Amino acid sequence: MSKPQPGHTTEHPVEHPAARPAWWPLAWVALQLQLLLLGLMSVAWNGAALLLYPLLPRAVGRRLGRAMIAYGYRIFWRIAAVVGMLRLDADVLDTLRDEGGLIVVANHPSMLDALMLVARLPRSACIMKASLLRNPFLGPGARLARYIHNDSTYGMVQCAVNDLQDGGQLVLFPEGTRTTQRPLNPFHASFAMIAKRAQVPVQTVFIDTDSPYLGKGWPLWKLPPLPIRFAVRLGRRFDPPQDHLALVQEVQAYYATEVHRPGATPSGSPGDSA
Repeated sequence: MSKPQPGHTTEHPVEHPAARPAWWPLAWVALQLQLLLLGLMSVAWNGAALLLYPLLPRAVGRRLGRAMIAYGYRIFWRIAAVVGMLRLDADVLDTLRDEGGLIVVANHPSMLDALMLVARLPRSACIMKASLLRNPFLGPGARLARYIHNDSTYGMVQCAVNDLQDGGQLVLFPEGTRTTQRPLNPFHASFAMIAKRAQVPVQTVFIDTDSPYLGKGWPLWKLPPLPIRFAVRLGRRFDPPQDHLALVQEVQAYYATEVHRPGATPSGSPGDSA
């Protein structure tokens, strides 16, 4: 099969039922149960957060909300490691765990990327669609954690700056959506605008995987080749910029040369780091 050309969306090969091994139904059920567990954990915590939000002071709610989301994601990854089909190596993120005033940017190959980073960064906030923050089943936990809405660019940037100056971290995916082009989708400038306004550094992170699982266009119900491996590595740290557009160009050029570096894609058996 030829490789996708730049600018083309990634197409996944059609799997024929006859090619499935005998254990395929069991593996499919196990993977779906893991996703179901994640959903149930999310619903349970959002229910608790809905009650806690009006009761807790902002600072306490922010700290508790972020810590609990990180803890829930860590539980998910530990269970996934025990089951053996989802393997994540993200130990390197522990060096960033207690560092305030930091923007963490990463490439975005999978729907699970935020779960990988936030699980190890309990001080971090994410930027979410305003509609999700208002969703009664998905929003309460994010509101308690004071995640940042994207109603407007100005409001988003200002909220992010305030959070960073208050010692928080910000997890961002400059591509804006999961990767559909090679080497990367064009970067948005928001991370650089925030770094300039807050005068905080930008830490680059690479998520390496050889799996198409939950990439753009991959349905939740489809079983990929197993095991599904992810590895996280730290890249360069960029100083707070004076020219945010120059930073966008520099960071995107850096990612373009490093994101698919030979030898970076996980091929062994990464341990349970979550």
